[in-house]
Amino acid sequence: MAIGRRQLISAIAGAAVAWPLAARAQATMPVIGFLDPGSSETSARKLAGFLKGLNSTGYIDGKNVSIDYHWLEGRYDRVPGVLADLVRKRVAVIAIPGFQVAALAAKAATTTIPIVFGAAEDPVELGLVANLAHPGGNTTGTNSFVQEIGAKRLRLLHELVPKAVRVAVLVNPSNASATEITLHDMQVAAPLIGVQTQTLRASTIGEINAAFAVLARDRPDALFVAPDGFLNSRGVQLAILAARERIPSSYTNRETVAAGGLMSYGTDLAEVFREVGVYAGRILKGEMPADLPVLQETKFEFVINLQTARALNIEVPPAVLSIADEVIE
Repeated sequence: MAIGRRQLISAIAGAAVAWPLAARAQATMPVIGFLDPGSSETSARKLAGFLKGLNSTGYIDGKNVSIDYHWLEGRYDRVPGVLADLVRKRVAVIAIPGFQVAALAAKAATTTIPIVFGAAEDPVELGLVANLAHPGGNTTGTNSFVQEIGAKRLRLLHELVPKAVRVAVLVNPSNASATEITLHDMQVAAPLIGVQTQTLRASTIGEINAAFAVLARDRPDALFVAPDGFLNSRGVQLAILAARERIPSSYTNRETVAAGGLMSYGTDLAEVFREVGVYAGRILKGEMPADLPVLQETKFEFVINLQTARALNIEVPPAVLSIADEVIE
């Protein structure tokens, strides 16, 4: 049936009104600036956790919120430029789930844009918040305590590999705070456990390869990888190189053990990312970071890869096996 002139004019007028409304809705969609020290490929499980947390508050990427992803792939030097761009864009929230170096830089870059972080150390001592229960200011997030369990992780590694006397410690010098704490913990704990440590440094893929060349030459008995966002993101590379050199290795994240590392002890990073996503959504709904208490992780997972242990001719002591939270066959 033909459309009358009056109906046609009404339809055109309606479309003319609807189009700018839709355009304005698109333009005013809140933006979350997301920073991660690794890559999208190596952080897929953690990212899924973040999106799950965000979705639980009613926000879906591309539908009613836009996420501006920044995968730094170990380039810590890019942090200032990325943050300056996010501040210039006036994003609604800056989410930094596993990258406390960037969280500190973000706090210095803006006092108005809400920041949700995931910290491996005490956020009060770091200066990220004034108080755990009442953060104040524009920052809040989670504390995973990863930096505070280094001595226990070294002890677990030694119990798993009791013949280990010389342990190489791999740190990322670009993460100065984590490096300082890790080396201090090793200096205190190593003599008590009865091991000697050797420090190796790597902040790029090439430097990781170079560090393993040193391992191949010096032949330490085990490898202890410091907690660090970039090193976590290179879990597959680390596991492959450790297998090639037949060196028992300890990490903070389960993903690297699933990729072939021997053991890990630490918090579930996917859960940390989920909690950061929840807080980001709550802030988008109108809550203030100052009123959201810093969440403190209380569950630590001890994971052992039995297949890797067999490949290294390591007989896992029954007492150690009995306290593992997960055993990967």
